[in-house]
Amino acid sequence: MSVDSSGSAASAPRRDTRGIVDPAELLARVRFRRHTPAPELRPYLEHYWLIDWELTEPYASHVVPHPSVNVVFQRYAPLDGSPGGAHPSADISAEVSGIGLGLFTQKLTGVGRVCGVQFRPGGFRPFAPAWPVSTWTGRRIPLTEVFPEGGEDGSPDPLSAVLSPDGDHARVAALDAFLLAHGPAPDPAAEQAMELVDLIRADRGLRRVSGLAAASGLSARSLQRLFATCVGVGPKWVILRYRIHEALERAESAGTAVVPDWGRLAAELGYSDQAHLVRDFTATIGVPPTAYARGVSVP
Repeated sequence: MSVDSSGSAASAPRRDTRGIVDPAELLARVRFRRHTPAPELRPYLEHYWLIDWELTEPYASHVVPHPSVNVVFQRYAPLDGSPGGAHPSADISAEVSGIGLGLFTQKLTGVGRVCGVQFRPGGFRPFAPAWPVSTWTGRRIPLTEVFPEGGEDGSPDPLSAVLSPDGDHARVAALDAFLLAHGPAPDPAAEQAMELVDLIRADRGLRRVSGLAAASGLSARSLQRLFATCVGVGPKWVILRYRIHEALERAESAGTAVVPDWGRLAAELGYSDQAHLVRDFTATIGVPPTAYARGVSVP
């Protein structure tokens, strides 16, 4: 079960491709799945995401990150016929990936496997309460710098437990076990932050921090502190990022035959004019929305 855009419980992980640049190209090259975490973890997580690939040519994937922290287990190996990437020269790692401020690009080569945890915005804080979540923003940190290393006192090594199984069920069970061993700790501030981000995501009328302050009963300064501590970015950044996600989705769905009304969309998303939407879209994606809708490749 995951949390939908209104913050209510949903029966399954979301199925949209929001934030993925050119999702059709990516999904033609990799096997991508989302899975539901254990019930105790559902209030804090969006979902687990699993990717496997076997490529004869390199491919660069692009994502406009959500305002979410991810924990990522990954394995890369040369394409030489070894099953599942179990190659002696395989590159295996695990990291905490803080909120990405710009376009995230990952080059995929050979045989690979990634098992990721996408936390709800604000949901990572209960698992690592010693640091403000802004500590990780724009950074990718080895997992052992945030969580104690596994494999001691008979506990399984999380890298092996998560990445070794070929079946999704076993990988999900290993991710559940890893997270439940590290929390979550009760945190009313994190719960409040999650509720406010859900409000931003669901209510397109919330276009400014002043509106969120009025809706929450908090001052703008208190909102900034809450979001820095529990989300990792400010509320204005979250509002703008969800705007770009929607504009990207509109451009993706338009295709080459239909020209979206960018001026109308800019107004719906709270921009003062179309030029501001085009500027933000181009700065984030690398091409203007009209060019992206025509299928122009991202640089």
